[in-house]
Amino acid sequence: MPIARALLSVSDKTGLAEFAKQLHEQGVELLSTGGTAKALREAGLPVMDVSEFTGAPELFEGRVKTLHPKVHGGLLHKRDDKEHLAQAKEHGIPPIDLVVVNLYPFEQTVAKEGVTLEDAIENIDIGGPSMLRSASKNYASVTVVTDPADYDKVIEEMKEHGGNTTLGFREQLAVKVFLRTSQYDAAISNFLGQCKQGTRSNFSVSLPLEMELRYGDNPHQKSALYGDFRSCFSQLQGKELSYTNILDIEAAADLILDFVRPTIGILKHTNPCGVGQDDEDLRIAWQKAFETDRQAPFGGVIVCNRPLTEGVARIISEIFTDV
Repeated sequence: MPIARALLSVSDKTGLAEFAKQLHEQGVELLSTGGTAKALREAGLPVMDVSEFTGAPELFEGRVKTLHPKVHGGLLHKRDDKEHLAQAKEHGIPPIDLVVVNLYPFEQTVAKEGVTLEDAIENIDIGGPSMLRSASKNYASVTVVTDPADYDKVIEEMKEHGGNTTLGFREQLAVKVFLRTSQYDAAISNFLGQCKQGTRSNFSVSLPLEMELRYGDNPHQKSALYGDFRSCFSQLQGKELSYTNILDIEAAADLILDFVRPTIGILKHTNPCGVGQDDEDLRIAWQKAFETDRQAPFGGVIVCNRPLTEGVARIISEIFTDV
């Protein structure tokens, strides 16, 4: 069955109007709330307010908008279950086939200097995560979008599949949603724990995939790197990094950060083999480090806290190094 009804409620309105326009052109009824509905009307699109859809007004300064059985029932009921369909008909709950929701900017709010606890709490989204989770649980029938970068993909899917999306695509989007809501809840618990509990009993971390690595500790093992490695390091040339390369780079960075004077360090398997310093000439610093152990530098890691000149680079390149 093609997507017939969509609920849109977003904080980040990037690409919203164009996406909603394309949904409307495919015959999708648009439901929305507050500022999102206003933005869609300003774009010339017909929109039904969620309060009209549910028959219940927005309450408590907008804290309660979509927390209603008609919304969550429309998302959660199974389209292939006779009892579910009978209950939906009995209670006047039509299906909602597409949910487009992104969340209040809690992370950005608490990152601001001088943020108050009151401001942070007001930016804890309740209805948004609830709709995202309901839609994601029922991804067998419901398409859920939380990232504006996915808008075009949804339209492409609908055009290719008679106005609907494929199960595999819906599953991908649902997984993305559960990742996002887990990150969001982690940010909230981390912030509130920091405010009120001193040393926290738990600290949640969610790290994005940074890169697939060439191999793990040994060539037959697979490995991947998560975090923000590329924001700290740039690879200028050479093969894809391996797990052992990453360990060596981390050890090299930890070593060189201890020094202020012009310094070159040599490491092998994360162990320092030689460190040399010279305030005037990095070639001398290299020679001091190299003379500490002339065998260990082969296949090792070289680290320096100053830009390398061509002359120093040529001297170092006389031996084979990994990094």
